[in-house]
Amino acid sequence: MSTPYPFTAIVGQDDLRLGLLLNAVSPAVGGVLVRGEKGTAKSTAVRALAALMPEVPVVSGCRFSCDPALPDPACPDGPHEAGTGVSRDARTVELPVGASEDRLVGALDIERALAEGVKAFEPGLLADAHRGILYVDEVNLLHDHLVDLLLDAAAMGASYVEREGVSVRHAARFLLVGTMNPEEGELRPQLLDRFGLTVEVAASRETDQRVEVVRRRLAYDDDPAGFAAEWAAEEGALRARIVAARALLPGVRLGDGALRQIAATCAAFEVDGMRADIVMARTATALAAWAGRTDVLAEDVRQAALLALPHRRRRNPFDAPGLDEDKLDDTLEQNSGEDDDPDPDGPGGGGRPPQGDGPDTPPQPESEAGDTPAQSVPEQGQGQQSSGSGEQQPVRAGEPFRTKMLSVPGLGEGAAGRRSRARTEHGRTTGARRPQGALTKLHLAATVQAAAPHQRTRGRTGRGLVVRRDDLRQATREGREGNLVLFVVDASGSMAARQRMSAVKGAVLSLLLDAYQRRDKVGLITFRGKDAEVVLPPTSSVDAAAARLEMLPTGGRTPVAAGLLKAHDVLRVERLRDPSRRPLLVVVTDGRATGGPEPVALASRAARLHEVEGTASVVVDCESGPVRLGLAGSLARDLGGTAVTLDELRADSIAGLVKNVQGTSRRAA
Repeated sequence: MSTPYPFTAIVGQDDLRLGLLLNAVSPAVGGVLVRGEKGTAKSTAVRALAALMPEVPVVSGCRFSCDPALPDPACPDGPHEAGTGVSRDARTVELPVGASEDRLVGALDIERALAEGVKAFEPGLLADAHRGILYVDEVNLLHDHLVDLLLDAAAMGASYVEREGVSVRHAARFLLVGTMNPEEGELRPQLLDRFGLTVEVAASRETDQRVEVVRRRLAYDDDPAGFAAEWAAEEGALRARIVAARALLPGVRLGDGALRQIAATCAAFEVDGMRADIVMARTATALAAWAGRTDVLAEDVRQAALLALPHRRRRNPFDAPGLDEDKLDDTLEQNSGEDDDPDPDGPGGGGRPPQGDGPDTPPQPESEAGDTPAQSVPEQGQGQQSSGSGEQQPVRAGEPFRTKMLSVPGLGEGAAGRRSRARTEHGRTTGARRPQGALTKLHLAATVQAAAPHQRTRGRTGRGLVVRRDDLRQATREGREGNLVLFVVDASGSMAARQRMSAVKGAVLSLLLDAYQRRDKVGLITFRGKDAEVVLPPTSSVDAAAARLEMLPTGGRTPVAAGLLKAHDVLRVERLRDPSRRPLLVVVTDGRATGGPEPVALASRAARLHEVEGTASVVVDCESGPVRLGLAGSLARDLGGTAVTLDELRADSIAGLVKNVQGTSRRAA
């Protein structure tokens, strides 16, 4: 077993270390979500935490880690008699993003269950993580069906495995720790709320600190065991402090004044439900115990809010998590009580690491996502080259709205999502087939039908059905997949009128919001002047596309052909990278191609490239005014797709219903 990097050797990252340590002191806090750019010690810190956790007493031989003092009466390895057990190290179980359902929850031997009535069960990762840590790296990339199972286990404290009426239940209470890079997409709100705390991490910009990070990492790589030995004393002291804080935790007093501050803070930031209040109370209590105090102070409540509320406050999906700390301080001051006055010189005053954005930090220009000062917009727009004349400053997007459903025709086999029809592991049963690999979803009727003709030749004498592996049939299911939605946006002078471009950006933002909800990948191409530009390569980070859209400058001619050719190149590469994910091309333009010889004919030829390859497409017609040329409709016909106006795009519009984007795809045939 490799030697883990010592927790105490991690440089900086105070919030990250504090969030993990508070969960070690009080697992009831509910885990922690670590958000940040790559290379910021997220995984290193989580893996190092396991070495600091106190040992866990378990029933000897129990695969489900039952507590010998209070064994689970429904344990599949039970029943166990209460008594003494053995102690082992706390486990950190890693859930791979691409894990199967059976790997997570465990697997039943269906053949033995049908033929012998035996519940032969192989435990999964949830059983291994019981009373330990379940760590999910890149948790935002976890498939929806695994997220659903995690949500069920986290809510009930148990895991259920159901296979055609045969079920197994076992306890599954674990500390959920996830790490993610926000650039690769956000979490589902339901899973996000299950994390007790969230912390943001970033690489230090201080030269001395970066030098120390490199120095320690190189020393560890050269001699892991020797490096760990150098930090053994610090690790032991920190482990002892965790044990002491755990022992002190039951005696910590959460006064009415602190409770009032917690409730007022959650109400002020309009968080949904009551989970935030409970998590804040548990976190504040753990902070007091960590500081060696038996009373919760206002400073504990403030720190608890900074850890427990940013990912829960009511916000637009494209906003980054965060709290207005001035508003937080005002709320705490208005609801302060005599028993919660902090004593900075009192015992435990240094209980928490210093915060980078504390009350003494000057207010930043952008206190909450979406409040970017207007004067910063032109500066970002000026930083991009303009191929044409008359470039105008970026305008803000109009108010987003709910859009009609756009989907790719045919039946795909892409990643799980919520847009187009696809063959999936979950959904309605449409048929049966022989299993390829492990059986996951039994089609009972087809299995019985396959086994029935052979019962006499197999010597069946009793009531049981003689089932062989060749008889088993896998259920084929139809659900929904996520697609690659590639936006090609006209940013030329003909689109530059402020009111018009604001409406166009609002429409694209609405489609981006729809893509976020349907678990799509998105890309953004703009064209203006003489060329087209890939503003955002295909990514799962829909909020990154929204940010790029906001800063989009306009002006110049309308090179429609350049935009379509650039889209053709992007889709060609993406088909090689991810051939199972079907694309949906969304062109936002008024269709008035200009610049160069025969711009309209050139745009038509470029559009036919997409039509020949069967790319599903839709043209959002942005033409307005009393005189309309219908050029966007002609472009849609060349693409083999559909044209919709901005009004028709709205879900509440009474105009033509858009359900399927026209276009024949070879892969969808």
